[in-house]
Amino acid sequence: MSAPPNLLQAFEREFGHLPRLIARAPGRVNLLGEHVDYSDGWVLPVAIDRCAWLAASPSQSTEVSIHALDLGESIAFDLKGLEDKLDLAGEDLPAWALYPAGVAWALRHAGHALTGMQCVLTSDVPIGSGLSSSAAIEVAFATAWQALADWQVPPMALAQLCQHAENDYVGVQCGLMDQFCSLHGIRDHALCFDTRTHEWECVPLPAEVSLVIADSGVRRRLGGSAYNQRRAACEQAARLLSERLPNVRALRDVTPSELQEHEQALPPSLRPIAEHVVSECKRVRLGAEVLKAGDAASFGKLMFEGHASLRDLYEVSSPELDALVEIASGIPGCLGARLTGAGFGGCTINLVEAAEASAFVDRLAAEYQRKMDREAMVWISRAVDGAGLVPVSR
Repeated sequence: MSAPPNLLQAFEREFGHLPRLIARAPGRVNLLGEHVDYSDGWVLPVAIDRCAWLAASPSQSTEVSIHALDLGESIAFDLKGLEDKLDLAGEDLPAWALYPAGVAWALRHAGHALTGMQCVLTSDVPIGSGLSSSAAIEVAFATAWQALADWQVPPMALAQLCQHAENDYVGVQCGLMDQFCSLHGIRDHALCFDTRTHEWECVPLPAEVSLVIADSGVRRRLGGSAYNQRRAACEQAARLLSERLPNVRALRDVTPSELQEHEQALPPSLRPIAEHVVSECKRVRLGAEVLKAGDAASFGKLMFEGHASLRDLYEVSSPELDALVEIASGIPGCLGARLTGAGFGGCTINLVEAAEASAFVDRLAAEYQRKMDREAMVWISRAVDGAGLVPVSR
């Protein structure tokens, strides 16, 4: 993948010379395993060919100057004053700048030397769409600082530092999946990731299928209160079940048969929450096996089942997402479809026979427009390698 041509132009315009390096960090789409990470479950993401791109050079001071090309905004802060979350003028950092500042804060706290930096940032990962635009930005900055300061840590450790930045500096309580996937992506493969043990394996995607992403045009409406309620419900359900099943630390430890046997231990409000998590964990592990066997049709069925569970049991879908999945299910070549990300807006992911993918894109967009009277951005995506550096060339 080559950097966007306007990135170098913008860097030269801002700083008067070419950058030392260009870092690339992909967004991600999750094929299966939604709302199970905070129950220590398994997830099955893919690093996608929508990326954050960062052109960077070291500065001669501890100042970091960032031009956000897509926003038309510039900001500068000092590495010595990260705790205050202020720019050089003493003003609060804007929300978008907390992510790179947070990465610097986390890296310094971990004992890694950092250099001041001049940089230009651009990204084609849609913001707020459930495709991990924030993690891509974090990983791009971490990758650039690692190269400029000439130190190296294992990718998993770097992912955890980026998560630390988002959790404890930005204040967003995300799991590790997004940063993990952006750093560990493997071309033409999904990643089966155990969020408890951090063990993972790559799983090949069948060559005869395409991944099609559909952005509903509705930004996620999952507020902090709704997210926290569901997380608390999962924790409460696990506590109640652990009174009968001592080995249960989280819902990931409960089998479907155990849940059925002991569901009376849960109040009615918690039963569908627990059922989604338990069944979704099983779907991920089964999904990894059917992908290894090259059985795209069976995997697609699991995707449809996952969407129904998120819609009916976990209640995090939306009319727009349901419409996209329903329309997709009736288009030739569609093997599976489901919402991806937190829900209440954002995107769906579709598994489509490669020969039908282009026609699928056009038809899904047109039928969604007619049904919902709004536009969806629909495109064919592919699984790519994780973050790294690309050559600086015009």
